[in-house]
Amino acid sequence: MYVQKSFSLKPAEADRKWHLIDGTDKIVGRLATEIANLLRGKKNPKYTANTDSGDFVILLNAEKIKFTGSKWDNKNYYRHSRFIGGLSKRTAKEQLEKHPELIMHNAVKGMLPKTSLGRLQLKKFKVVIGAEHTYQAQKPETYEIK
Repeated sequence: MYVQKSFSLKPAEADRKWHLIDGTDKIVGRLATEIANLLRGKKNPKYTANTDSGDFVILLNAEKIKFTGSKWDNKNYYRHSRFIGGLSKRTAKEQLEKHPELIMHNAVKGMLPKTSLGRLQLKKFKVVIGAEHTYQAQKPETYEIK
């Protein structure tokens, strides 16, 4: 009797691609789910949940993303200095003015696993302000999100 062995992809065998995504007029949550799926490799037919088999993603024009509803005024971003009373918060509008790349970084980070594997996958995500990037040597392919 023939027993079929289950397939487990090794990280060295993964063929990773570089994807270039334009964030102009894209909604943050919908864009973040697509990016998280690419980083995890869930669109890959050889997807294995316990290995890093995902692709690299470059997000351009991070300052031109959009929120739905009144999230620009109601959504808050918190950070703490680790000193007593060191909690500071910014609205999404203030965060866009000061650090627009952190909006997408935090959204994608929240959709990845909270393990060492998730931290590895997040390192493959590059956020760029503006349309120019320094990753031409990797020959990224344009990835369209509807």
